[in-house]
Amino acid sequence: MRKSKLPCLAVLGASALLGAHFENAVVVLAGSATAPQKKAAQMLVEEIEKRTQLRLKVSSDAPAGAPAIFLREEKGTPESFRITSTGDQIVVAGADDRGVVFGTGYLLRQFHMSRQGLELDSNLKIATAPKYAIRGQQLGYRPKTNAYDAWNVPMWEQYIRELAIFGNNTIELIPPRSDDADDSPHFALPKIEMMVEMSRIANEYGLDVSVWYPAMDKDYSDPATVESALKEWEEVFRKVPRIDAIFVPGGDPGHTQPKYLFALLEKQTASLHRYHPKAQMWLSPQGFSKEWRDEFWQLMAKDPPWLSGLVFGPQVYGSLEDFRALTPKRFPVRFYPDITHSTHAEFPVPDWDLAYATTEGRESINPRPADEAAIFHRYQHFAIGTVTYSEGCNDDVNKFLWSGLLWNPDASAKSILTDYSRFFIGDGMADDFANGLFALEQNWRGPLAGNRQVDVTLAQFKDMERRATPQQRTAKRKGSLRAMEEAQSILDADMRTADALEDRARVFELAEALFQSIHMQLSVDRYKAISIDRGANLDAIDFALNNRVWLENRFEQIRAIGFEPDRIAKIDELLNWTDPGPGGYYDALGFANQRPHLVMGEAYAEDPDFLKSPLTSFGSSPQRGWRTSWATDAEIIQDRPLRMRYTDLNPSAHYKIRVSYGGDARRVAVRLTANSMEVHPFREKGNTPEPVEFDIPQQATAGGTLTLEWTRTPGLGGNGRGTAVSEVWLIKVATPH
Repeated sequence: MRKSKLPCLAVLGASALLGAHFENAVVVLAGSATAPQKKAAQMLVEEIEKRTQLRLKVSSDAPAGAPAIFLREEKGTPESFRITSTGDQIVVAGADDRGVVFGTGYLLRQFHMSRQGLELDSNLKIATAPKYAIRGQQLGYRPKTNAYDAWNVPMWEQYIRELAIFGNNTIELIPPRSDDADDSPHFALPKIEMMVEMSRIANEYGLDVSVWYPAMDKDYSDPATVESALKEWEEVFRKVPRIDAIFVPGGDPGHTQPKYLFALLEKQTASLHRYHPKAQMWLSPQGFSKEWRDEFWQLMAKDPPWLSGLVFGPQVYGSLEDFRALTPKRFPVRFYPDITHSTHAEFPVPDWDLAYATTEGRESINPRPADEAAIFHRYQHFAIGTVTYSEGCNDDVNKFLWSGLLWNPDASAKSILTDYSRFFIGDGMADDFANGLFALEQNWRGPLAGNRQVDVTLAQFKDMERRATPQQRTAKRKGSLRAMEEAQSILDADMRTADALEDRARVFELAEALFQSIHMQLSVDRYKAISIDRGANLDAIDFALNNRVWLENRFEQIRAIGFEPDRIAKIDELLNWTDPGPGGYYDALGFANQRPHLVMGEAYAEDPDFLKSPLTSFGSSPQRGWRTSWATDAEIIQDRPLRMRYTDLNPSAHYKIRVSYGGDARRVAVRLTANSMEVHPFREKGNTPEPVEFDIPQQATAGGTLTLEWTRTPGLGGNGRGTAVSEVWLIKVATPH
């Protein structure tokens, strides 16, 4: 992201000693204060009262001898502020309305607040200006989110206020028509009415309002469709009191050929300016095929005068760095990173365990401070700012981390989260809670079964809360039917310990508390969430994390076989599933510790969006009857190849490959080559990842090394997924005697 030349944060002088008390302070605000400055004073008074039970008075004059907090405007760089604390006086001086609001927010984050206590470090002197011009979050009042659809106007004001306290200057709304249902059982107001209210609230705090506005109609080459769209959008432009920008995604959702989309948006920009003369029009080429990408850049070369800038978001081809290089210099680029999804995403969790993917889904509560900081620093030089892509409050930690980094890229993630924890949790546990957020991220690192950090993290949060061997199978001897009966009894047994059952009950208690407090919908049945995969992970708490359902289905198929030797053969197949035979190799590509032949890419910090590296991805789940080794896979996105490499093969041997194709994009065709020789042409994967076998050309392994390479049909566009492989057996074919 492009930086300003201003200093971001200058600590002119500070003392670590407490000693300045402001329990009896008066907030001094000039009589000529603007509406946002009055909001800043109101914000200061109300947030202090919530945490201390102290209600500070607001006055245009400072009483003699009384502690005072002055909020004032002075000349300076836009949005900047300075804070000085001397004795019993604090001065917050902002360069403009936003500077006063942001300075007041920063002061709130520095106060040490307790019941009937309000203290500040002595002699605090701060001068700071934001590095990036756009610092925002997308706030979608729509059914697809996991809590937002149940919020009323006061809740939205509190949330927007808190974002402002941490330096956000933009909120992005969603119009009444998008790719969501028209209604939600939780809506407090109709969509357009809440949109109007949220715009009003942002305006009162002096914040910008952007609207993510997908072009949803099917055919904008039809003049009648264009005319209808102009009327529909104009009604929104007319009703919403403040709009500073419109962002139209080229896809996901909406999918319009560039030449028709450009023509539509030129007319929509003229309509927009009738109601919001200074509002900007932004566009992203999300999900475009190669043909459409070529057309898009040809149109950009014509320098469309109505277009203000471009947005880089999910499903845009290539990296943000590449995108900036392709974009004509006069057009700024805004970043639109996905901070809300854990898998099937722009920035998936690296090497996520199948157990988490099965029980938590795409939109679980997902604090990822180290990952988000890595994403920010990888791309910070290529955009003028960011409005994040969010689907709800599940990603709040990530929102506030981005807010802090967009203001000051040199700030550590720890310092940002300590501020966050001090403000939302309390001064006494600020450091512990911040460390706990990092620990939650570490819980997601690598195989869960061997991650001892999980129990440590749970113990740490419980402490904070108190303060606020495989059995050998014997089918041949016992007979197949009895062996399956005994195996079934093991599968049916409830192996949960008393501690596990206690933790399960506590999860349900916390879910109810979250629904009652912020209307977070963690269950479809209990709380009317839209789906399990949209954050309703309470419904997945008892899902199978092993092969139980798959085995039960196989047992049923085997029982239907009438001939005992055939049943035994099928049971042997299950027992020896992963055995590649003498001289062979087996890889389960979705498990980080079971894929020695997968060709890896770059380090996460260099490739957080996995444009050059394979990622761990997920298809269906074990609960729905897939093997665990099918439910997770290695995937490469867009048109890049997924590679495996073998060495020290027998040059004179003949090999074949058995492969299970994973992933959720079942109809995307893939091609397999062995040392550039075709093993099979482009073919769809089928409904399930049942293994399929192919011969490897003997000349491919004659040199003793082998590189397998999978590619999807090139130039498809869309989300880029499809090249996904779950299991690979390289089998040495026995030479007949």
